[in-house]
Amino acid sequence: MPRKIVIVGGPTAVGKTDWSIELALKAGSPVISCDSRQIYKEMTIGTAVPDASQLAAVKHYFIQTVSITEDYTAGRYEIEALDLIHRLFEQGHETLVMAGGSGFYADAVCHGLDDIPDADPALRRNLNERIAAEGVESLWMDLRRMDPEAYASIDLANPARVLRAVEVCLLSGRPFSSFKLREPKKRDFEIEKIALTRPREELYRRIDARVDKMMEEGLLEEVRSLTERRYCKALQTVGYKELFSYLDGAVTLDEAVRQIKSNTRRYARKQLTWLRRDPSVRWIEI
Repeated sequence: MPRKIVIVGGPTAVGKTDWSIELALKAGSPVISCDSRQIYKEMTIGTAVPDASQLAAVKHYFIQTVSITEDYTAGRYEIEALDLIHRLFEQGHETLVMAGGSGFYADAVCHGLDDIPDADPALRRNLNERIAAEGVESLWMDLRRMDPEAYASIDLANPARVLRAVEVCLLSGRPFSSFKLREPKKRDFEIEKIALTRPREELYRRIDARVDKMMEEGLLEEVRSLTERRYCKALQTVGYKELFSYLDGAVTLDEAVRQIKSNTRRYARKQLTWLRRDPSVRWIEI
């Protein structure tokens, strides 16, 4: 039988974790995470990492394996994930399950990435200072002017993504979107892509319920414990930046929670837009 990877995607809170574990158990496979937030050790509640029973049910890779102080990239994920995939195939696996909400990470495995310029410390420091002083919105117009395609497709609420796109445009003199490979790299395994979906109102109810549960489980305390490292790129994300604003006294706790729910719904819409651009995806409503 040909070697194959089944990639399970879908919007946040749709139910990818349980669905992928069930599929992995049937296939005799581990779950290879392709989630750009769950990979960080210090982020547990706000990233909805699989719980102890889910992790015990099947072996997971790339869950809480690097520190938020590391500049982890999709390019590094491509190298490390492909190395793992080939090792697992050599061990006798014929079908592997990959799951997660980061379409860019999944695309890195499926198609590869072009040689994007490395970060420039001085430029990155300048851009981070702009975000800290003026908000990520200060970079939006730069990105829209330099790369309308990237502006329309990336998650504008994610400062790290916006910063990287602007940084690459400035360093290379080319649009960030131009680094997408026109000819995908050849892979020596088959790829099947599945996207899970639910009716929009049901998905939004699940998102709101998940945020409420995160708060009950101690998300505020988790964010407070990370205050000294709040400017790490990994923490410039939904669920963390809103509560940092609360801790700064800029908003009430109720308003911060409302913003988390709203920004999470916006992120889910972006994930769906990313998946719909790929005609090879098979959609499953659950």
